[in-house]
Amino acid sequence: FFFSSRRRHTRYISVTGVKTCALPILSDGRVLLNDVSFRVGDGAKVALIGPNGSGKTTLLRMISGDLEPENGTVSISGGLGVMRQFIGSIRDETTVRDLLLSFAPKRVRDVAARISELEIKMHETGAEKDQMDYAQAIIEWGDVGGYDFEVIWDTCCTETFNKPFELMADRLVNTLSGGEQKKLAVRALLEGPEETLLLDEPDNYLDVPSKRWLEEVIKATKKTVLFVSHDRELLEEVATRIVALEQGYNGNTAWVHGGKFSTWHEARRARNERFGEVLLRWEEEHKRLKEVVLTLHNQTKSSPAMAPKYRAMQTRLRKFEEIGPPPAPPIEQNVRMKLRGGRTGVRALTFKNFALEGLTEPFDFEVFYGDRIAVLGKNGSGKSHFLRLISGDQSVKYSGEFKYGARVEVGYFAQTHAHPEYENKTLLEILWEEHSLQLGPAKSVLGKYEIDQASNQKFSQLSGGQQARFQVLLLELAGDTLLLLDEPTDNLDLASAESLEHALNQYEGTVLTVTHDRWFCREFTRFLVFGADGKVKESPEPIFDY
Repeated sequence: FFFSSRRRHTRYISVTGVKTCALPILSDGRVLLNDVSFRVGDGAKVALIGPNGSGKTTLLRMISGDLEPENGTVSISGGLGVMRQFIGSIRDETTVRDLLLSFAPKRVRDVAARISELEIKMHETGAEKDQMDYAQAIIEWGDVGGYDFEVIWDTCCTETFNKPFELMADRLVNTLSGGEQKKLAVRALLEGPEETLLLDEPDNYLDVPSKRWLEEVIKATKKTVLFVSHDRELLEEVATRIVALEQGYNGNTAWVHGGKFSTWHEARRARNERFGEVLLRWEEEHKRLKEVVLTLHNQTKSSPAMAPKYRAMQTRLRKFEEIGPPPAPPIEQNVRMKLRGGRTGVRALTFKNFALEGLTEPFDFEVFYGDRIAVLGKNGSGKSHFLRLISGDQSVKYSGEFKYGARVEVGYFAQTHAHPEYENKTLLEILWEEHSLQLGPAKSVLGKYEIDQASNQKFSQLSGGQQARFQVLLLELAGDTLLLLDEPTDNLDLASAESLEHALNQYEGTVLTVTHDRWFCREFTRFLVFGADGKVKESPEPIFDY
């Protein structure tokens, strides 16, 4: 990025010629990023997109200083605020104070840590020296701007929880929803002093009202923002430029599209076609020069006078080959999802006077064979509980009645990808145990989903997008007639999400999907809305104001 701050000081992040090999967990030595370069101007809102596993998070970690590139440079001037990918899924003993403090400058974090240590020591010993050291640390807290940050944190807590910081400071983050964790982190960065922000999938775990909030606050800030996202509505609404990581034969490269996301597909297609045309012309010219050299070689055998022309043409061919061919078009993703189903009774599911305990009021609803139903609603309204119950989870409490139709076989896609039975097994082992697939057929189906290179990795080692693709593959192999999909596009890259949409359009069966993906919703025909007031109702159109 290259930009000037409001103070007219030059501030920038510049990525130039970055190259790095794959992370050690893959241990295959292949190049992950190769000659990645881009800059972004002051105040721009730039999206970093690319296939799952293409190196987006790795690149952000290089910009933030967590990793060093093997070649190339990453230059940063000015403050940099970073929201890492794990925000939204914190399950340790981190408190709200700890989380907010993690976004403060190092000088503030250091003094905060010193205060905590001295406070414990002071209470343990009661010594006058320890009390004096503690008092001095409190003075340092003011000197480094700690009280100013407490004002910022109060704003963050008031907006997110409608409660002041002093009441929320010691609350464990693992008691917050993923969406609350995300909103707290984003607001802390927006209110903080850093002029440039890196946001790794800030929209994950957010419901639609929160995604709209995210769109508005990013557009409103004067800060420069680079964010990773697969949410097509967010990309269209926010991104002023697109940096796309593209798969190459010698590692992934970057291409900068200077327009909106809605024009990216067409621009990329036209660009790749130009690459192909230029390469084809080079190959045709290469073939022609070789044929001319061969012809002159044969003519020289019978007519020595042709020797100078033959040597000149040899030199021309050699220089042509030394320059080398133009870049080949990027490798196109070819994820080929397919879902097998089958006919069921006319009514696939029936609910009468049905209510989720503590979550919804009673409602009646019928699901018919072939329906495509999007289940919408605010986080915590009971949508995932609803799908889990239908999938057979007996821990979900309910009242009323629900029953399956004839020949209904249920397939379930879990939002959290929580499959403890798969954690320590490789993909090949799972396919053998679940579907008796031997090595050849297993590799073939994994190749369709572009996860064949991960065939010997454990399920727990896969990226979120790879786990999502593998879950869809298992649904294909099972051939269930009723699919329950809980946020299936959350971790899928753009090509995989589009492939899933195509597979669902061709699927012979019934689909219920919990989703906050507004673009994905366009493919559905019925909408079941879980309201914040506990009321559940059907809508002919998607409703996002819950």
